[in-house]
Amino acid sequence: MLEALGLDPHAEAVYRGMLADPVGGVAELSHRLGLTESEVRDGLDRLVDLELLRPTRESLGGLRPVRPELGLDLILRHQEEELARRQEELARGKAAAARLASDFAELLPNTEIDGAERLVGLDAIQSRLEALANGLARECLAILPGGAQSVGSREASRPLDERALRRGVEMRTIYQDSVRNDPATLTYARWLTELGGQVRTGPLLPQRLLIFDRTTALIPIDPHNTRLGALCTRSPGIVAPLVTLFEQTWETAVPLGADRTRADGESLTPGERELLKLLASGMTDETAGRQLGVSLRTVRRQMSGLMERLHASSRFEAGLRAAQRGWL
Repeated sequence: MLEALGLDPHAEAVYRGMLADPVGGVAELSHRLGLTESEVRDGLDRLVDLELLRPTRESLGGLRPVRPELGLDLILRHQEEELARRQEELARGKAAAARLASDFAELLPNTEIDGAERLVGLDAIQSRLEALANGLARECLAILPGGAQSVGSREASRPLDERALRRGVEMRTIYQDSVRNDPATLTYARWLTELGGQVRTGPLLPQRLLIFDRTTALIPIDPHNTRLGALCTRSPGIVAPLVTLFEQTWETAVPLGADRTRADGESLTPGERELLKLLASGMTDETAGRQLGVSLRTVRRQMSGLMERLHASSRFEAGLRAAQRGWL
């Protein structure tokens, strides 16, 4: 029940047992809870780490349980602080990737300088992807924003992905949530998972990114101007922050098989929350749709549904009501 707060079933059982009777020792808890003494000790250690158990003043070396309303609130505050820290790191990673790509935009096409190469044209990019995929030894990380992937992109990727997965290469891919509504891309993503790949989705993703064995990265120089081409780099100072950007995005994404619908009528899906944030920041429907990888029609349909749920007659009123509910 409390796994979302960092308590595994054994730790939760020990916590409940301590709340019921804080006097008993490890052996007594083990007998009472039906756990091994090792499992009880591991649970006690975890509870101390989470500050749900604290030293008692009544016996030397003893522990007392913190009241649930206090202890669980403290855990939630720690998690909120950690989430804010990760979001700051993610924002810094996005900014660093954009700056680095811009710095290399002036490279002559298809020439290498200081471990970085500017690739211009689909053929040049595909040739480099094939070489990198064939040389994969351990891992390939990919962020693929923009919703539905084109037929050409899927057909070019399929043989490379299949060969890598059959060689035992670990593959982790993050798509935008909107691919769940595109049968062709969804079929491809499920095919990846059947071969052993891992796939997650998120509502709002950074720019397209491919990382090979954590040593080489391929990113667009300008996501809004594909004519500038892509940057292929082996510089550790560039690849390392891009790996961090991927890992931060992966942590907040949801596995492909998970349900992204609302748990109740009041909460928001991650996609709805991001849509509200984008529109509240002043983006047009068209721009918000491009960011989320969905059509203009989908944006307007989602916004209409949100206004109805908020009982708002205008978008301005919807924004106010959303803020009052803590949705923004």
